[in-house]
Amino acid sequence: MALRKKYQEEDFVKLQQENARLKKSIEDLWNINQLARIISSTMPVNKILDKVVSVSVKAINAEQGTISLLEKKESDDPFKTLVRKVDRSTIKDKYRLDEDLSGWMIKNRKALRINNFKEDDTFKGQHAKIPEIRSILSVPLLCKGKLIGVINLFNKKDDGKFSNDDQRLLSIIASQSAQVIENARLYEEEKHLRQIEQELATARSIQIELLPDEGPNVEGFDIAGVSHPAKEVGGDYFDFIKLDEDRWGIALGDISGKGIPAALLMSSLQATLRSQALTTTSIVDCISKTNNILYLNTASNKFVTLFFGLLEGKKGRFSYVNAGHNFPFLFDKSGGFQSLETGGMVLGILPECKFEKNDVGLKPGEIIIIYSDGVTEAENEQEEQFGEERLRDIVWKYSNLSSKQIMDKIYAEVSGFAGPKKQDDDVTLVIIKAV
Repeated sequence: MALRKKYQEEDFVKLQQENARLKKSIEDLWNINQLARIISSTMPVNKILDKVVSVSVKAINAEQGTISLLEKKESDDPFKTLVRKVDRSTIKDKYRLDEDLSGWMIKNRKALRINNFKEDDTFKGQHAKIPEIRSILSVPLLCKGKLIGVINLFNKKDDGKFSNDDQRLLSIIASQSAQVIENARLYEEEKHLRQIEQELATARSIQIELLPDEGPNVEGFDIAGVSHPAKEVGGDYFDFIKLDEDRWGIALGDISGKGIPAALLMSSLQATLRSQALTTTSIVDCISKTNNILYLNTASNKFVTLFFGLLEGKKGRFSYVNAGHNFPFLFDKSGGFQSLETGGMVLGILPECKFEKNDVGLKPGEIIIIYSDGVTEAENEQEEQFGEERLRDIVWKYSNLSSKQIMDKIYAEVSGFAGPKKQDDDVTLVIIKAV
């Protein structure tokens, strides 16, 4: 009888253990299904991470948990802790061990379980002696074999220890969550890129509206201008400013930098130069005041190279100031040319700079080519630059054509020279031809 009773008691214990195991398995399945139900890749990433950590902390009965994601940009700290969950009923402070855990995970890419943190020597850094930490369970977030982050749980409640079952459950949660998290990140990146593309398209449209769509109508002259940005928006600038029926201000500038910042400075330059051209009595004063305004209102690392000229149609005279810009060429009928160099330094670097002007006469058949460095510094796959000589040869070859036709020939030659190599700089041209 005693032996039979002993067997009955052992069977009862085994039955209780099996029931407990089945109950735990059911709870684990419920938690996994609950997590799958409440997260999707169209949710914001932070919300997904919040749900994953909340379910993990509750399911495994930990005091707190964190998720750190591996950032794609290179940095000294490649992981960024995005979500931290604390059970406020059991703990007042937030544990700080994420950097050490992330570094360990990058190296080992497997689960880590420590149930006696005080005596364990896995971590020897400044966080290694945190008295509040008793136990740690950390598993990697792996998506298609790629490490994208890590889930960390701290301190099993009631002074317990993280078990094999806890590690198994957290690993399942991590494996099911990783793909959703990565998809959500890709979705947000794509959404952000679409937004940027829309903003750039709007900026490009605005910039096109700011630039002249046709050359000025000046008796005795054929004038054309164009700008081809290397990016969606450019930093090059050209303008035709009508001062009266016979006089026109003609400008071509190159803003330091690329993209939106350069485009914003370009619009500021245009507004400033136009206002000064219409209110000052000489092109030297116009450039001097423009320089001072840019100096006072732009960052110290921003500057502008600018060529600005005044065309007087009836006199056939062109006065100019070259503020640190590429030297335009004046081609005469005899086959010679001269560089238009007189002026001063670039704009926006120093206040109260001195500038000088020069005057040239324009006779029928003579041509002025004003250009940005995107023309002469265009490179082919062998890193050879287009150069000034090729530019001059094209002008001589097509000097009998209209300004617009010459301009189109130059751009076609530059594009053909560069070939498949991506354009690095804006290409901007203004051509003035006396007819």
